[in-house]
Amino acid sequence: MTGMFPATSMPDRDWWEALWPDPSGLLLSLGVEPGMTALDLCCGDGYFTAPLAKIVGGRVYALDLDPDMIVAAKAEVKRLGVSVLKWIVADAGDVADLIPEKVDFVLIANTFHGVPDQPALVKAVARTLKPHGLFALVNWHQLPREQTTVLGQPRGPRTEMRMSPEAVSAVLEAAGFRLLRMVDLPPYHYGAVFEHKG
Repeated sequence: MTGMFPATSMPDRDWWEALWPDPSGLLLSLGVEPGMTALDLCCGDGYFTAPLAKIVGGRVYALDLDPDMIVAAKAEVKRLGVSVLKWIVADAGDVADLIPEKVDFVLIANTFHGVPDQPALVKAVARTLKPHGLFALVNWHQLPREQTTVLGQPRGPRTEMRMSPEAVSAVLEAAGFRLLRMVDLPPYHYGAVFEHKG
């Protein structure tokens, strides 16, 4: 799985803020709770890493392949006055060998659609989670790209790359995860929260 996943480059920060002005609220809706240990997988510029760290009191790992994104994420975490346990520059597929403990919660936002070997990544995530740990995926709805405009421009992955909740569930359930809930994340996303049965 080496290299950047297709159609997962980091957008301008202003349109994340236009989409989700309350990232902490979004995270809480996905099941993050104080006291958890969490992993922000493919963390990008830290838009979710920093509020995640605030919720869990710094008990968060953050991984991204792009060292420039890690630099940006570190700055965002510092801006919010929080900290993380470890910053990791690596391929997401190697995550199970890089996290020194089992975690309660794994987040992957706006990336899963571009993962070339989704079953392999899901198995790697399963190895990082405690039994009954949560894996939350934030994805674009299966709408035509021209209909998902942010700040006046079509945004998100190509229409044909977008995954339905059913398609995501099929991949996760084949790896032993159980769907707990789907969360609508207006205007164009949904969150899928799965429990690790291991």
